[in-house]
Amino acid sequence: MAAVAAVAVARRDEVAGAVRLVTHVDPLLLAAGAACQAASLLCFAGVWRWLLHAGGARWPLHRVAGVTLGSNAVSGALPGGAVLATAWAYRQLRRRAVDPTLAAAILAVAGALSALGLGVLGAIALLASGPAARGVLVRAVVVLVIVLAVAAAGLALVRWSATVRRIVRGIWARGARRYGWTRNVRTAVVRVAAQAWHLQPGVRHWISPALQALLNWGFDLACLVLCMRALHVAVPWPGVLAAYVLTQIPASLRLTPGNLGLFEAGLAALLAAYGVPARQALAAALLYRALSFWAVQPIGWACCATVTLHGRREENAQPPAGTGQSTGPDR
Repeated sequence: MAAVAAVAVARRDEVAGAVRLVTHVDPLLLAAGAACQAASLLCFAGVWRWLLHAGGARWPLHRVAGVTLGSNAVSGALPGGAVLATAWAYRQLRRRAVDPTLAAAILAVAGALSALGLGVLGAIALLASGPAARGVLVRAVVVLVIVLAVAAAGLALVRWSATVRRIVRGIWARGARRYGWTRNVRTAVVRVAAQAWHLQPGVRHWISPALQALLNWGFDLACLVLCMRALHVAVPWPGVLAAYVLTQIPASLRLTPGNLGLFEAGLAALLAAYGVPARQALAAALLYRALSFWAVQPIGWACCATVTLHGRREENAQPPAGTGQSTGPDR
């Protein structure tokens, strides 16, 4: 953060020019960008809602959106936000009588689908970036296929060979005797994996959540493009797609709360590398962050407070075990 502040001071003329550009934004395009950001957040909530329904918990969309927006606020504002947001979301699911294994499976599968959606955008960016980048994509796919083939061969050996199963069990038993906590981890991982596997059998059923996860990123990218157009900045296709993906990948590390400073500087630098003038690139990054982060934070914290208070009331209102009353999530 100190380094980002030092760079901002050293380049204060560009920062001042970017701020002046933001004051002359097109309001209609800015409103369209805000609508895209709202659609992105609803798509992410839709992924959670589908997973909850697949696990037997019938939640309305507004309740799921409250949890996802609250989780997003915790993740974006606090140090170690991703871990704290996961713990908070898990707690809210448990307070509403969602089975602990199902809650953990929802969090894991939602994260995996989100990563898959960003990966698809990254592949599109590589395909659109010329022959050299396509060669990188081909090599990455070959490596992935080899890894999957090796993993499949290993699973087949474990399934069909009693000798391999004995060896694996022996190694695991020695590790469990030496490190007792590994037994609990194994049990938890197996339960969560089994729950995730049985959420909805068949590939066809997973098209809907996978598409919503992709649209979550797609609408967010559209918000960035509309912010650029609202500032009358020429959009460098396909450079803006590559800049967006390359910025979002390290953003998952949460090196600073909400990646403040790092995200803006990284996105502006990448846009400038693809031909956008430095002041315009910084102005686009600042305006995009105003819609995707700063405007969402107060809404998310309001949802966080509301969901937490209601969750405590529902938890306290649950009758003790053995009374014969149902405490399902459809109250």
